[in-house]
Amino acid sequence: MRPPTLTPARLGAILVVAVAVVTAVIPVSASAAPPLTVAAALAAQDGRVATVAGYVVGQPTSASTVIRSNFTGDTAIAIADTATETGTAKMLYVQVTAAWRGSFGLQTNPGLLGRSVTVTGTLTPYFTPHGGLKDPSAMSLTGTAPSPTATPAPTASSGPYDTTYYRTAVGKSGSALRTALHAIIKVQTKLTYAQVWDGLSATDQDPNNANNVILIYSGRSQSKALHGDGVDDWNREHVWAKSHGDFGTATGPGTDLHHLRPEDASVNADRGNKDFDLGGSAANQAPGNYTDADSWEPRNAVKGDVARMLMYMAIRYEGDDGFANLELNNVVGNGSAPYFGKLSLLLQWNLQDPPDAFEKRRNQVIYDSWQGNRNPFIDHPEWATAIWGS
Repeated sequence: MRPPTLTPARLGAILVVAVAVVTAVIPVSASAAPPLTVAAALAAQDGRVATVAGYVVGQPTSASTVIRSNFTGDTAIAIADTATETGTAKMLYVQVTAAWRGSFGLQTNPGLLGRSVTVTGTLTPYFTPHGGLKDPSAMSLTGTAPSPTATPAPTASSGPYDTTYYRTAVGKSGSALRTALHAIIKVQTKLTYAQVWDGLSATDQDPNNANNVILIYSGRSQSKALHGDGVDDWNREHVWAKSHGDFGTATGPGTDLHHLRPEDASVNADRGNKDFDLGGSAANQAPGNYTDADSWEPRNAVKGDVARMLMYMAIRYEGDDGFANLELNNVVGNGSAPYFGKLSLLLQWNLQDPPDAFEKRRNQVIYDSWQGNRNPFIDHPEWATAIWGS
């Protein structure tokens, strides 16, 4: 008997049946579904197994307490939908079992703070009744293999000054880049301490009110005229505290606009000469800032600004102009030594809070109208990693 002719119509019917059979026997992978947000995971505390993505925001120590520095253990992390979240009600508490503690415990890996992670486990309360994820079967830095000490490499960028101002630095790294940048930025017009008042009035002008300046820590917009040492006046905050190298208000590092910023006089006094770190108690009159006995944590909007100002100072002042050789290190409590910390955290802040329009304008005003030199880490944030590593 002759087999039936394979017409186009018959062939099409066979293909439809074949596809249906294959689809029926090969299940769609559950991993194709996008991970839940933290908000969705908090709303689904019913024992299901799910994958959740979020940012590491601290170590939970009770149902209502999450610490953000001086971590005490590796057994849990708190994640949230934004890296700057401070409300515990919006955080998911993630159990870190023994298999994952070497890579995802915050005491061992404090650099995880602010990093994006993806975790898979059982959605069930942790520190009941707080929403949590327990018994993790997978944990990873989002888009990478588990490697909590790896820092995302900043993308090299080009700028309008690369062929002129920075022409001897472009393409270099490490000590060669440091040497080249020092030679470039040390050429500057030096101001008197009295000139700093007018300088800051120009560099830190409120973009929405030309009569005001923005205070760096408190974020308050205040009249340019209300400056001095009185209650609620603004004064000249040395971000690299002048006692760290004992340069006082001398023309040079003591009057360098690249690290001087307007701040409320009492907030300036509270910050004192403390190094920069995470944690502590909420600072008075400066929402989003925290302080303890030996450190100050600035608000999130200026963390990168602070980092890049300190990096500028460490490159600009190398001990060859009669002032101390300023250096960054990884400790706090540096006191009167010409050092500032914590470098590892400053490198994170440089990535976490890239230069915004206000910071870029400030750099330009200093260059055009006051000192004639630039902060290279505002123009090229990736140079921080090229010099100090990740």
